[in-house]
Amino acid sequence: MILSPVAVWFITSAVLAVGVTVLVVWNRRQKRAVSEFSEQIRRLTFESGTAGRIVLEGKPESLEQLGAAVNKLLETLEQRGANLQGREQLFQRLVETVHDAVLVHRKQILFANSRFLALLGLNAPDVIGRPLSDFVAPEYVELVDSNLRRRLLGEPAAERYEVELTGAHGEVTRVELSSTVIDSAGETALLLTALEMLPEASNGAPPPARPRAVAALDAMGESVITVDAAGRIDYINISAETLLGQRFDQVAGKSFPEVASLVDEADRRSLGDPVRMALTAGGRVTMGRRAVLVPANGAVERYVELSVTPLKSEAGDTLGVVLVLHDTSELRGLARQMTYQASHDALTGLVNRREFERRLQEALDSAQTGDAAHALCYLDLDRFKVVNDTCGHTAGDNMLREVASIIKEAVRDSDTVGRIGGDEFALLLVGCPLEKARQIADDVVRSVGDYRFVWKDKIFNIGVSIGLVEIGRGGGAIEDLMNSADSACYVAKKQGGVHVHVYSAREEANARHSGEIHWLQKLQGALRDNKFELYYQPIVHAQIGGVRGPALEVFVRLESENGQPGAPPAEFFRAAERYRLMPFVDRWVVQAVLSALGRGGMKLPSGRSVAINIAGQTLADSEFLEFVVDCFDHTGASPSDICFEVTESAVVANLDHARRFIGVLHGMGCEFALDDFGRGLSSFSTLKTLPMDYLKIDGSFIRNLAEDTVNQAMVAAMIELSRSLNFRIVAEQVEDQSSLAAVKSMGIDFVQGFVIARPQPLSVTPTPTL
Repeated sequence: MILSPVAVWFITSAVLAVGVTVLVVWNRRQKRAVSEFSEQIRRLTFESGTAGRIVLEGKPESLEQLGAAVNKLLETLEQRGANLQGREQLFQRLVETVHDAVLVHRKQILFANSRFLALLGLNAPDVIGRPLSDFVAPEYVELVDSNLRRRLLGEPAAERYEVELTGAHGEVTRVELSSTVIDSAGETALLLTALEMLPEASNGAPPPARPRAVAALDAMGESVITVDAAGRIDYINISAETLLGQRFDQVAGKSFPEVASLVDEADRRSLGDPVRMALTAGGRVTMGRRAVLVPANGAVERYVELSVTPLKSEAGDTLGVVLVLHDTSELRGLARQMTYQASHDALTGLVNRREFERRLQEALDSAQTGDAAHALCYLDLDRFKVVNDTCGHTAGDNMLREVASIIKEAVRDSDTVGRIGGDEFALLLVGCPLEKARQIADDVVRSVGDYRFVWKDKIFNIGVSIGLVEIGRGGGAIEDLMNSADSACYVAKKQGGVHVHVYSAREEANARHSGEIHWLQKLQGALRDNKFELYYQPIVHAQIGGVRGPALEVFVRLESENGQPGAPPAEFFRAAERYRLMPFVDRWVVQAVLSALGRGGMKLPSGRSVAINIAGQTLADSEFLEFVVDCFDHTGASPSDICFEVTESAVVANLDHARRFIGVLHGMGCEFALDDFGRGLSSFSTLKTLPMDYLKIDGSFIRNLAEDTVNQAMVAAMIELSRSLNFRIVAEQVEDQSSLAAVKSMGIDFVQGFVIARPQPLSVTPTPTL
């Protein structure tokens, strides 16, 4: 059958219509299937995770294949997640079983075990997600943040250091932090362990705020620094922070040379790195008192004594070192001060006699062994006594200070200027030929001559006489040089207008001719051969009922020769003082008297004592006090049996030595009398502070006392002043009955003089009871 064109068109149109309809329906089903597939994936993503699956039934073949692939991927991810979770749970179980506190840290804490939480007193939600620096003391925040950052970046940083953790209630626990780089969930993280410095307190006691070991180290006066095996500082105590002028967080992880250096105090040369020395040698390193610690931050330098000791494990491996530094700055300063005081005159600041003689001995030794030429000058001020007598000792002291400065400015910097007596000075000119020395001496004379001393409304001009002696080979002993210079000075003073005189052997011959050397030789022989003898003069009560007080005063004489009386003191005392032998003479007297008292050869009435004179030169001898104390110990004499007599001028000229001498012996029980009182009342403001017991009024006021109204007024004033200070009074040189009557009527306590008895030899067996 042949279809007409119309029929063909109609059939074709119907088929196309059906096809279109079928295509539309299929397209709608595909869209619905894709939409359902997308919805299932969304639900898996936000709800079920890897545990859910794509439903494959009723899905187009293409979607069914895609869904099967997705399900396979989910199964793989689920298995891997299970493995990862298992490892995480295993890790957590393991770290919960260890005693140490453990945490995992990246930028914040990812995990913390119960031990770490217990240190802080917090729960996991309070800690996770926060940086570790939130839980350390403020001074450690910078250290912790810096260390964690550097460790995560792989930069050099300490693997172990100490910090203080701050708990929920402010409690502080010091721990040692150790860190290890790990991989956590595919990213770099740090595994940290926190080891508490001491175990927690037992018996239920609350934990201490700080470990006792750390508290003990911080309480130490010594500075303690610990360094690890790599040479990095991991601990310093509080004393070390003070010594270095730096906090722990500023030095942690640094090497010792980065923090401070050590130099020699003498030449400032470096003493090296003691830490590196100890680590290299494997033994202890010490540095003595010459070390100076120089902090790198410019803090104050300190003198230190340092020791470095290696820290070793039980296996003998070096774990690091510990440095102990003792700050000796104060001790060194005190030692320097004491050395200065022992070698310098307190009034003028010049070297004292002992230090001058030490330097003179060095110069003498160098002259004996080499070709060096030196010179010694002995200086004696002219008209100094006028200033003292007119204006008092305060004015005299001021003038001495000013003159000392003038002399020092007139000589070279290399020269030594010393004060060797009251108004006596000395110059040591090292490396100075005689002609140059004479020029320097003339300059000193000129400078002192141009000087004018002004005190209130008075103006004084003084001068100086200088004896000069050359120091060379065969110069003899120090005593010979000083005596020669003194002799030359004496000649210069006697010659008037000539102020500098150079010593020569001829002057020594002249001095021998004048008898001075003769007395010197006799004194030296008497000291050597025990050729002195003691005389005594009684001291009696002037008032009825007196009990305590001195019973006699002893004097020293040269022993009689060929039946002739011994020479009086005035004959040889000048030579003894000139050649500075008085300390030896006084030693002989003290030894003889104390020995006699100790063995019972000298007997005193109950409550009475024997008076012994002490010269000014002897007071200036710093070793004399020790000699007297030793004599008491060795002889067994009682200190209460002794009354030492010192003159006002001697005390003022040697005030520091006098204070110590009087203070120590008075404390032992000795009594003291101020002899020749009245010659220097201007200094009484100083002397009244000394523990004196008696005042001996100078004989010039006692002579003719019954008729001299001026003397009577002066003595009355002295008595009134003495009574106000509880001093008892002795009148000496009472030579007639009228003076004795006047003394008694004025209320003086004790009398001594020719009217009572003249000095007579003291026979120690038997001794008269006075």
